[in-house]
Amino acid sequence: MRVANRPPMVTRKSTNTRQTVMQAVAQTLSNLKTSLCRRVDVGGLFSRNAVAHKWKAPFRSLSLREGVAWRTQDLLEQSLMLHGSGHGLGARILLRSAFESVAVLIYLNMLTRQVLAGALDFHEYSKKTSTLLLGSRDKSTDHSAINIATVLKKCDARYPGIEKLYADLSESAHPNYEGVCVGYSKVDHENFVTTFSNRWQAVYGGNHVDLIALCLMVFHSEYDNEWADSFSKLESWIAENDAILEATKSEVV
Repeated sequence: MRVANRPPMVTRKSTNTRQTVMQAVAQTLSNLKTSLCRRVDVGGLFSRNAVAHKWKAPFRSLSLREGVAWRTQDLLEQSLMLHGSGHGLGARILLRSAFESVAVLIYLNMLTRQVLAGALDFHEYSKKTSTLLLGSRDKSTDHSAINIATVLKKCDARYPGIEKLYADLSESAHPNYEGVCVGYSKVDHENFVTTFSNRWQAVYGGNHVDLIALCLMVFHSEYDNEWADSFSKLESWIAENDAILEATKSEVV
């Protein structure tokens, strides 16, 4: 069986270009690491907008944003290190986790925009922020984690192709055809011989750093621009609609 549309094999000709891109990505990750938020001051939030921040949803949004930033930087830094050391499978699995982490931030921003547009009830939004921030699968919290496949499907409307990209990375993470046969074997169809070796770098190493760069680009767009703009507008929206929100709130907001 021959598989089409595989990533290009690593070639000696492109080594210098890949090294330059790798260095640029490493510097971007280093810069991100030094800029990560170390502390959220609730008092500072009240000083910023006391009415908006008496509600819990904005704080959860901020906490989720910063947590995703820490996780994304950590995952991508380790993915780049593994790639540089020739550990292609681990590098792809970590990259997969980074994309799903960024997807959570994309989804959060999409929900915030829905509130601003009147397409999502604020109290429902508040519950969703609880689920995104506190959700678990091992019952360690009172909230069940949202299915990441559902999140990625939503995100694909904003970033067409991200769902397919995640699915491709997921194939590497599982012990199916790609995770076993493609990653560790090569078939000589003419002589009916199968040889085994670790092929992850040969098959996927050529575009791995580019995918890290893509993940970083999406992250920075959502973290620096989309979240900052929508969060500021959400604060103003809450202040303007506070009376209505108080009248319609439930016990858990």
